[in-house]
Amino acid sequence: MNKLKTWLLLGVFLLISLLATVAPYAEEAKITVLNPIGYSPPIRRVPMAPRLDALSGKTIYIVDVKFPLSDQFFVEMQKVLTEKFPQTNWVLRDKKGTYFDDDPGLWAEIKEKGNGVIMGIGH
Repeated sequence: MNKLKTWLLLGVFLLISLLATVAPYAEEAKITVLNPIGYSPPIRRVPMAPRLDALSGKTIYIVDVKFPLSDQFFVEMQKVLTEKFPQTNWVLRDKKGTYFDDDPGLWAEIKEKGNGVIMGIGH
């Protein structure tokens, strides 16, 4: 019986000491956090360009954005398209910078002289 009282007193003591250490944190002010994912901007829809009625007599630009080891592919593409569509002028151009960089000079040239464009973006 004496052992039982000792264990009971020890348990009550531990419970009181636990409650005494947790109680100050229970009343502590809560903080508000923001979701780090955030909100995506709304998607702006850009319609596709109208399809050309024919390729004969048109100038089509083939633009290489310099994806690694893609340059020979676009040279071969220009050769094949020239053989298949000889009445079409196929112009191969390299875009300055990377895929993410803008090249206003090239875009202005395509708008002025071209009727269409094939963008080679890799993979």
